[in-house]
Amino acid sequence: MNVQTTSDQRLLSQYIAGDRQAISQLIERHSRRVRDYIRMMVKDEEAADDIFQETFVKAVRVIDDGRYVDNGKFLSWVLRIAHNQVIDHFRARRQERSVNEADAGYDVLGTLRFAEGNVEDALVSEQVERDIRTLVTLLPAEQREVVMMRYYAGLSFKEIAEQTGVSINTALGRMRYALINLRRMIREKKLVLS
Repeated sequence: MNVQTTSDQRLLSQYIAGDRQAISQLIERHSRRVRDYIRMMVKDEEAADDIFQETFVKAVRVIDDGRYVDNGKFLSWVLRIAHNQVIDHFRARRQERSVNEADAGYDVLGTLRFAEGNVEDALVSEQVERDIRTLVTLLPAEQREVVMMRYYAGLSFKEIAEQTGVSINTALGRMRYALINLRRMIREKKLVLS
């Protein structure tokens, strides 16, 4: 076991035993890595700062509630929380998007630009996305995690491997099996995704 992991475990134990300073040291130790990951994902300084704070607030709540299971991978656990916070951020942004003239099917001159087809395409696209998201939730946890990190968070397989603590080949294998399982479920449910 390396010194870093041992130190994280010791700081967690001290915090749980009542040493409030220990959690500050633990957060400080990993803040740069977590902040850099979030910034890389959202590319918005203000949003990244908010997500960073929410990540550690959530982590401390879980620890305070006694729900954290120490397996020697504190940083990976916090990065997973950050990843979920980033996904929530993008979901919220997608729901907040307002419709402008171009989105509504009109160009600057006010002429109709195939609006009927665009609305239909948008509805079909939304339905397909809902169907796929539903199917993704049915995947085994390890496959679902890789799909979410790759397609919804845009991570490379190298980044996925680092965050999940597996080799790149394992991450690729999980994606392969996820796609096989998704295709099988699409056939079984007779979904049309076009």
